[in-house]
Amino acid sequence: MNTASGSPELIDKFVEFLKSKKLRKTPERFALLEYIATVPGHFTLDMMQQHADESGFHVSRATIYNTVNLLVEARMLRRHDIEGLPTQYELASTPPHSHLICTTCHKLKEVRDKYFIAFMNTRKYNAFNTQYYSHYVFGTCSTCARKRKRNAVTTKKK
Repeated sequence: MNTASGSPELIDKFVEFLKSKKLRKTPERFALLEYIATVPGHFTLDMMQQHADESGFHVSRATIYNTVNLLVEARMLRRHDIEGLPTQYELASTPPHSHLICTTCHKLKEVRDKYFIAFMNTRKYNAFNTQYYSHYVFGTCSTCARKRKRNAVTTKKK
């Protein structure tokens, strides 16, 4: 894991946040931030640990957990606690999208629905300024639906 590159905007924002909290600017924190900046979509703490291990960069689980919590506190990451899935994270700068979650296999898929986004952009609430929103849609993915249908046909034949 190399700590030299990464998104300059993310690095600058994280440096300012760490300064404001009087926290150390450790190479481990910036290596983790660099990894996060390259992940398309959602990631878990396990994915971060696996990447660190595969990169030969030793970092404790506690350091990963604490760094992610700092990034959430700094509003650089969003945390998603979705029933049936490990906690998911994504960059806060990710454009608005919806999450489709299969209640059978627990797969998560991101979709950008321009009509839903347009609708949400028209919503105004009294005494409230919206910063972002999370939209979860629970159902059955096409793979699980096909398996269920196949199993139902097999069961009827018996």
